[in-house]
Amino acid sequence: MPPVTTPADEHQPAGAHPGSPAPAEGRRTHETAGSSPVRAGSRVVIIGGGPGGYEAALVAAQLGARVTVVERQGMGGAAVLTDVVPSKTLIATAEWMTTTADAAELGIRGGAEGTSVDFEVVNRRVLELASRQSQDIRSRLEREGIRIVDGVGRLAGDLRSDGTRVVVVTTATGEEELVGEIVLVATGAHPRVLPDARPDGERILTWAQMYGITEPPEHLVVVGSGVTGAEFASAYNGLGVPVTLVSSRDRVLPGEDEDAAELIETVFRRRGMNVLSRSRAAAVRRVGDGVEVELTDGRVIAASHCLLAVGGVPNTEGLGLEEAGVETTASGHIRVDRVSRTTGVRVYAAGDCTGQLPLASVAAMQGRIAMWHALGDAVAPLDLDAVTANIFTAPEIATIGVTEREVLDGVVDAVVTQLPLARNPRAKMLGIREGFVKVIADRHSGAVIGGVVVAPRASELIFPLAIAVTQRITADQLANVYTIYPSLTGSIAEAARTLHSTGE
Repeated sequence: MPPVTTPADEHQPAGAHPGSPAPAEGRRTHETAGSSPVRAGSRVVIIGGGPGGYEAALVAAQLGARVTVVERQGMGGAAVLTDVVPSKTLIATAEWMTTTADAAELGIRGGAEGTSVDFEVVNRRVLELASRQSQDIRSRLEREGIRIVDGVGRLAGDLRSDGTRVVVVTTATGEEELVGEIVLVATGAHPRVLPDARPDGERILTWAQMYGITEPPEHLVVVGSGVTGAEFASAYNGLGVPVTLVSSRDRVLPGEDEDAAELIETVFRRRGMNVLSRSRAAAVRRVGDGVEVELTDGRVIAASHCLLAVGGVPNTEGLGLEEAGVETTASGHIRVDRVSRTTGVRVYAAGDCTGQLPLASVAAMQGRIAMWHALGDAVAPLDLDAVTANIFTAPEIATIGVTEREVLDGVVDAVVTQLPLARNPRAKMLGIREGFVKVIADRHSGAVIGGVVVAPRASELIFPLAIAVTQRITADQLANVYTIYPSLTGSIAEAARTLHSTGE
């Protein structure tokens, strides 16, 4: 059974940090989650309306709290307005272009002029979808009776004698004080920039500024080969833009599954992308209507645009954290334990500002956990081992659980199997030549503890493996589930069958 914790004494600061053991065992009881919460009527103030904030607000409202959300940018935050939703919408367009480019072997011929992309239409659609999603979130919260304040919030001092906290909100018309028994900080992060590469919003851009381009770049240099850099490089390459990817490491996507990263880099190069490994940008300069990207080895790359994809910086400055007794790390991230408590009494935090996995799904779970804990519901502490992650390149890379590197390094005693998709009949019909399924099982129990899928729509295909990992299903049990023939999921069952042990 998963570990749970019950609400801590309000005057006891959070002493545990991520990775600390849970204090008890049990299972969350959703059946009674909304019936008789311990603190029905409590006031909850949430600073930040991204996934961590708005999901927390919905849970708090469900448990009977009076909830106010403070958001400076628009509901959904950066995830909806400038990051996840816009980038994945752009990638969806690129996916169509990639499919069209690979259609010749299926007997599909395009017109004499081929397929083209209208960047103004693409980016207008991207921003319209993001705006509609933001409005949908706002409408949902308002239907649940949640108050939304448009402005910038900060904590005002330490816990008051009556056990409440004050959040001061700066709005367009002045300042307002909000009082709450519980405060959640979910302020996210913003793009990191380099000292000698300052974005100008026109030619030198962060990922949040990429949607103002009305003409296709003549040559795009992407600095940074992590998830964001790889996704944008893949998307613009798919849209027909010449791309140079500057990677400071030996390969793209360092830290990801090595086989998957190697395959993606091979695909990038096959599709004409210029990948510069072991290269680091020293400076980016605006030169007329273009840019020059200077590398530390003295090389200079001339291009029309440069995207800086070198990580994020937590939005924790100016929040009054120190005065509220909330500790931060050297990088500025808020320290939290596995139920989202900070070191400030009655202050919780969720999302990218905490330094956990920078995923919208993790932020949302942290926010829910914070409210379940703060408002008296039994709750399973955050378990990052069960997080599914996806990289939206073409093909996509989806992962769950234990990695093969952990197995090879002896951290986990497990067996690994890998099957190429090229031999899958459905893949052959769809013209899919690149990709694989990898399944990792505990050597002794046979339980599936990890997996990787590299394929088109791997984000959907990883779900059976995610269920197997979270529910401790064995490889034999997974292998014995009926799959459609032909289907890509058939390769997951086949991979599981190769892990069958006779017990000898």
